[in-house]
Amino acid sequence: MLFDSPVYFVFLIPIVLVYWRLSHRAQNIFLLVASYFFYGWWDWRFLALMIGSTTVDFLIAQKIAPGRSDPNRKKWFIFSLVLNFSILGVFKYFDFFAGSFLGALDSLGIHNIPRLLIRIILPAGISFYTFQEVAYIVDVYKGRIEASRSFFDYALFISLFPHLIAGPIQRPVHLLPQVQKERSFDAERFFDGLMLIFSGLIRKCVIADNCALLANAAFGGQFGPSNFWVVLIGTYAFAWQVYGDFSGYSDIARGSAQLLGFHFMVNFRQPFLAHRLQDFWRRWHISLSTWLRDYLYIPLGGSAYGQWKTARNLSITMVLAGLWHGANWTFVVFGAIHGVVLSVERYFFPAKTKPGDAVLPLRSTSFFSLWAQRILTFNIFCLSLAFFRATSLASAVQLLAGLSNFAWRSEYASAFVMLCLFSIPLFLADLLLEAGNHEYAFAAAPYAVRTGLAAAALVVLALFSGSSLNAFVYFRF
Repeated sequence: MLFDSPVYFVFLIPIVLVYWRLSHRAQNIFLLVASYFFYGWWDWRFLALMIGSTTVDFLIAQKIAPGRSDPNRKKWFIFSLVLNFSILGVFKYFDFFAGSFLGALDSLGIHNIPRLLIRIILPAGISFYTFQEVAYIVDVYKGRIEASRSFFDYALFISLFPHLIAGPIQRPVHLLPQVQKERSFDAERFFDGLMLIFSGLIRKCVIADNCALLANAAFGGQFGPSNFWVVLIGTYAFAWQVYGDFSGYSDIARGSAQLLGFHFMVNFRQPFLAHRLQDFWRRWHISLSTWLRDYLYIPLGGSAYGQWKTARNLSITMVLAGLWHGANWTFVVFGAIHGVVLSVERYFFPAKTKPGDAVLPLRSTSFFSLWAQRILTFNIFCLSLAFFRATSLASAVQLLAGLSNFAWRSEYASAFVMLCLFSIPLFLADLLLEAGNHEYAFAAAPYAVRTGLAAAALVVLALFSGSSLNAFVYFRF
């Protein structure tokens, strides 16, 4: 059930109408059933997997709270972590590691080893809800949050449908109390939720889907052999595609949640205005980057033990972040590139902000210096996307090998015009958001203005929506 499909809104509208007529406990049970229906719409067989892991973690959490005198408390904690990551590993990485192992044997001269006939289907959203379960178990064990006494509350925290398939990854300390407390209807927040949904649809259906046409053409060879201009078209278009796609999904998810009285964390804060890669990862997919910081980078030692260990911890974190995005060596290289650049930046430009804060430009930085840094950071990210988007390491290297060829073809001009047409409006919206620090553009404008913008958004969606065949990029993660 895609957020940009009519069937989603046929599902959402009656859910919202019924929901606000129920008591708090009935709301939670109703939303839990609706969320399981939403998840089962894709493939009902994987409901058992999600419900099973939810039940196990709910029971284990009762045993591992700091006040418990259970001598096996730590063992239960470790068991939960091993179980969660094992389930994620089997379903997401079994085929990848099996294929890599057989490829290694083949390179050593050991041929004709039969590949297992088992093909593992990747359950939708397993990376996102597994990370939420792990965060809950760790936070309960560390005493940051009390274990939920209600299975229905905890199950709803894990499966609430707006964030279930592709995030944002919700922290227990942020979302679980909202589930447990009574929620009241707020007309202003409801209106903001609708505006977030319109914003998300524009980002996804107009920006991302049209940029996807260019990215697919460049990476698919329709622009001819790789050269400097094809690399620019392909990586720039894919950068705006994946940004529009996932930030759009996050806006629709956050907007849908606000219609139900919940608040989700902001997942993107104008990442293409970042002036360093450190700043970029504090603005891009914030729910994932902060999760990795708190549950992986800091437990590894963070930046507490010198430059070399800091570089090691950054590299491990980013390689695993890359692997989280997909079961392919291309994602490992993508993560490794970011790990190396972050380590170099950390050495020359040590962070001076609190963890989780955006690295803001210094007031003494000149206008031209700031924009030079932003352009450099954007291009580093785009070049790394050659590995993120490519289907194999060989195809990524082949694409980038064309950077030394500057041959021009007339169709490149049309491609750049189309790219500007669909990327510049989002870029301008980000400039407005950066200046005003709002959750969506024109959030402080009068209701009449925002209503007019919503009506304009419907017209733009009708006229300029791209191909409906471009599913959300992050669904596969």
